[in-house]
Amino acid sequence: MKIATFNINGINGRLPVLLRWLAEGQPDIVCLQELKAPTDKFPAAALSKIGYNAIWHGQKMWNGVAILARDMDLQEVRNTLPGDQHDDHSRYIEAIVGRMLVCCLYLPNGNPAPGPKFDYKLAWFKRLKKHAKYLLSEQVPVVLAGDYNVIPTALDVYKPERWEDNALYFPQARKAYKDLVGQGWTDAIRHLHPQERIYTFWDYLRNAYERDAGLRLDHLLLSPQIAPRLVAAGVDSNVRGWEKASDHAPVWIQLLDQ
Repeated sequence: MKIATFNINGINGRLPVLLRWLAEGQPDIVCLQELKAPTDKFPAAALSKIGYNAIWHGQKMWNGVAILARDMDLQEVRNTLPGDQHDDHSRYIEAIVGRMLVCCLYLPNGNPAPGPKFDYKLAWFKRLKKHAKYLLSEQVPVVLAGDYNVIPTALDVYKPERWEDNALYFPQARKAYKDLVGQGWTDAIRHLHPQERIYTFWDYLRNAYERDAGLRLDHLLLSPQIAPRLVAAGVDSNVRGWEKASDHAPVWIQLLDQ
């Protein structure tokens, strides 16, 4: 089974990119972030036409998350992250797909930092860690996938010294990610590629993609009940070079079938 996460950066404007990648990559399950479309503008019909069922939680202009499944049913569990009933950002959705729980998240960016946006990022991270701990206590197969907006280590960024004043690389954000993984999750990319410089995002400015001046922001974390099935993981970085591409590339894992 192939599971992917992809910050699409505007699903309707980049629908041709998404459909092309789905046809070429043939992922079974996909987590999408930054739909940038209200719920009623999600292109469900176009995805259904090529065999993908979907659940989604949209938001006008910003945020928005979705889970796609090829020729499989999805049972939505929740479309908000627990812990703050006043948080109206569309950043989290969770579903049962087959015999696993798939959680799609879009963590806040946090810039400019320090400030209220960074405080919101850390508060959101705290809620995520609490919910992730609960999911682990259930002892079921879980994939926690999405755009975490965190550069975990210096290995995950081109010229880390240039990012020391950015919320993506602040010590508090990196510690929050490390603490999350430390609960017992497996960072799929780092597990299989411990020393390889791998990026999932390249800015549109300064020819970042052409220079491979990237960041690793998109992660798939696996619970202990599913991690032993991990056999491959990678990034479809070529997609970033397509016409009208997102500034992120799809990240994927391959699991042994049960």
